[in-house]
Amino acid sequence: MRQFQSGSLVDQGTYRSFSPTPLDRPWQIDDMDLIHLLSQADRELGRLDMFSNHVPNLDLYIRMHVLKEATQSSRIEGTRTNIAEALQEREEIALDRRDDWEEVQNYVTAMNEAVARLPDLPLSSRLIRDTHRTLLQGVRGRYKQPGEFRLSQNWIGGADIDDAVFVPPLHTEVPDLIADIERFVHNETYRVPDLMKIALVHYQFETIHPFLDGNGRVGRLLITLYLVSKGVLKRPVLYLSDFFERNRGLYYDNLMRVREHNDLLQWLKFFLVGVTETARSGVTTFDAILKLQRETDTRIATLGSRAPKARQVLDYLYGQPLADAARIGAAAGLSPASAYRLIADLERLEILKETTGGKRGRAYAFADYLGLFQ
Repeated sequence: MRQFQSGSLVDQGTYRSFSPTPLDRPWQIDDMDLIHLLSQADRELGRLDMFSNHVPNLDLYIRMHVLKEATQSSRIEGTRTNIAEALQEREEIALDRRDDWEEVQNYVTAMNEAVARLPDLPLSSRLIRDTHRTLLQGVRGRYKQPGEFRLSQNWIGGADIDDAVFVPPLHTEVPDLIADIERFVHNETYRVPDLMKIALVHYQFETIHPFLDGNGRVGRLLITLYLVSKGVLKRPVLYLSDFFERNRGLYYDNLMRVREHNDLLQWLKFFLVGVTETARSGVTTFDAILKLQRETDTRIATLGSRAPKARQVLDYLYGQPLADAARIGAAAGLSPASAYRLIADLERLEILKETTGGKRGRAYAFADYLGLFQ
């Protein structure tokens, strides 16, 4: 990897595009610092995977993790919807923020659909294109060839191609470069550790920039899809966009450093640190969820005969921690009057918190739980 050559600049007349070196070839790891970081990341990822096996109703918590990933990955691209807004219904969102909200919802749908298809459709060009189509459906990128690799030149940064920060390869190179990624992903002849492989794939995908829009979001989504498809994670519980968002400058700088200085090691180290930190954070979150479950169960037990209905509401809130009285009542099969009485009980127990401050259209948050993802 010390002799790695990232690719070459190709003169296109009025500008120069970058043609990356293919990935599907032998790799040799000869840096002890990198091997140490890889060992740490593997260990923490294993802990996260094991811990997730002991969390009841895991699907409810995965929904919140996916929602957080969607908001953070979209935030990197300039979208400003937060997780609380993402939990609301479309009609509850201000008109000037609905485009952002819809992009986040598309990300959630794209992730869920792609994970569900993995048992029957391996990580492939087809899955990538289908995921991209879902991501851009009905939102601002809907006119930029959703689900199709680009047929024209694009660029990153700058008002036009003349002052671009980076110009990806010609569109005619995209199909072969994506096919190379697909071969590399499924090649068992060249032994490359999975975390190293997906780090290389993410870098290469962002360098190819195969779509006219949505490349960053699809590229980050691929990380989780790869880890699940290879059985590194049994469930999709690792999402790196929060780490990338908090270190956005380093994220972009390290990707560019590979292209400009052939410094692949720095990118790989950054990526592995991100996996380690994110996996540790995931374990901490799951541990906090289990602790919160025990505490809330203890409080609910004091409600006596109303406790079973309160538990039904709580099960609903773990998947949807923002709700109004109608939804809370529906979750437990309660009349409006009974729902309000139960809500009053849950407010008294400091499980629910009213968020609007008004007398009409009141909304309630399972604040302690929501706070674990904010």
